[in-house]
Amino acid sequence: MTAVRGIPVDIPTQDGSADAYLAHPDGTGPFPAVLLYMDAFGLRPHLKEMADRLASAGYTVLVPNVFYRHGRAPVIDLPDFVDPAARPELFQQIGPIIQSLTPEAAMRDANAYLHWLAECPMTRGGPVGVTGYCMGAGLALRTAGSYPDRVAAAAGFHGANLASTAPDSPHLLADRITAELYFGHADQDRALPPEQIERLNKALAEAGVRHRCEVYAGAHHGFTQADTAAYDQETAERHWAALLDLLSRTL
Repeated sequence: MTAVRGIPVDIPTQDGSADAYLAHPDGTGPFPAVLLYMDAFGLRPHLKEMADRLASAGYTVLVPNVFYRHGRAPVIDLPDFVDPAARPELFQQIGPIIQSLTPEAAMRDANAYLHWLAECPMTRGGPVGVTGYCMGAGLALRTAGSYPDRVAAAAGFHGANLASTAPDSPHLLADRITAELYFGHADQDRALPPEQIERLNKALAEAGVRHRCEVYAGAHHGFTQADTAAYDQETAERHWAALLDLLSRTL
């Protein structure tokens, strides 16, 4: 695998400054850019490792702390490994923070992240790829719909509430999307029940969006996250293959 460099960076936004992690191949570049949206547990060592792996495939990867309004990462104290017993207490802390990130604020931030990547000397310019996990899958979908001229590809894995009945559900942006999309759903995921998967597929198909949605049998919410009990190595490797295939064809 290609050697990578990873550094902390700060992204100016309309509402302050978002701390972030930037990874890129150890070379002069420039490289295609990828915006990686975190899951609910936030910017932490495991996500940096994921960014490093993606960078080793030839990309400059930015992982912002989308909860920066509540402090620099880690916003809450996390154990090194999240087991089921720890989740209820953690989500008592995380839940209000997630709810405070409105779609409008998240997309103001997305504009800042995309602008920063466009100006970064380690990126080659042009539309970027976006990938997201858990809540980040919704942010990836929303970013593709909000900035169609700046996103060439978007992926989401074990996404939550991608196609709810809420008036601001991210799937309602489908008719604005020009990127190619890929989603890897967990079939044991209460955060995205079958009716939402069907609703998302229908919205994307009716809008003529190039997309592929797969349901990973036996997978649980969080299957890509190796520092949690939900992790499944086989399914996580399937996610890597699908993501790298999408990015290699679109960037």
